[in-house]
Amino acid sequence: MITEVYFVRHAHSVFSLENEETRELSEKGWRDAERITQILSQENINQIISSSYVRARQTVEGLAKLLDQEIELDPRFRERDLAARNHHFENPEEAMQKVFSNPAYKFPGGETNLEVQQRGIDGLRDAVKKYKGQKIAIGIHGNIMACTMNYFDKKYDFEFWKQTTKPDIYKLLINDDFELVACERLWKEELLRT
Repeated sequence: MITEVYFVRHAHSVFSLENEETRELSEKGWRDAERITQILSQENINQIISSSYVRARQTVEGLAKLLDQEIELDPRFRERDLAARNHHFENPEEAMQKVFSNPAYKFPGGETNLEVQQRGIDGLRDAVKKYKGQKIAIGIHGNIMACTMNYFDKKYDFEFWKQTTKPDIYKLLINDDFELVACERLWKEELLRT
């Protein structure tokens, strides 16, 4: 039996470490969230789960309203802590490349890629077990999404993470042995421009 998982990377929000958990979508983010709702309304979603962070929840909120469903919050899908909140990176992308190149490395107060991956896989495994054979939309963040997908295939690496967008949608087909059977990107920006 196949369980279909839709990883929905949150739409744009204005970056701020001080408001990491509570920052909301930007105006552009809300417009893109409407497009997310349009795309996923065609997929016959059965369950909606989200990171506990506001921007991820807001990205799937329209779908939940359309389907008259509650969003099940799972903090395991929250974004990774690259370092302590007061740690300053001169080059954040270089720091991200370092943790992808060295999955067991962590910056002070941060998480390793392996820790982030385990948290994401634990949440995903529980969701697939609970909603076996159904279609599950999961509001998630870019880094934990890439780390979680990397569990199934090493091609989901730093370069993959860099080319993802806010928002983004990846449809994963997962079998009963918790193996990734197929993966398809549903968010195609060039087709969505108006």
